[in-house]
Amino acid sequence: QVQLVESGGGLVQPGGSLSLSCAASGMIFSIYTMAWYRQAPGKQRESVAAIGRAGSTNYADSVKGRFTISRDNPKNTVYLQMTSLKPEDTAVYYCNAVPTFSSWGQGTQVTVSS
Repeated sequence: QVQLVESGGGLVQPGGSLSLSCAASGMIFSIYTMAWYRQAPGKQRESVAAIGRAGSTNYADSVKGRFTISRDNPKNTVYLQMTSLKPEDTAVYYCNAVPTFSSWGQGTQVTVSS
């Protein structure tokens, strides 16, 4: 059973930074492309960043240059460093594989507001 546990969200002012973590279990973490997704109220879930098995990355245009995804395979953990946060980054953030597993974690709320 795949389990994904996200953490690190919170309330931050515009222009601030946050670092998210996602601990994975029940899977051979190192063989999967992993990604961070987010879902804002009233909107569909979207992918914001992905990292391949060997560390190649790609980002949604909306976060390029501001967010950095990384992974630690021995720790079965994927990270998302977010800087220069904007109110439109407010959402629940989730991690999952690419393509996604059917099960999702609880997510972590990120709120960007003054």
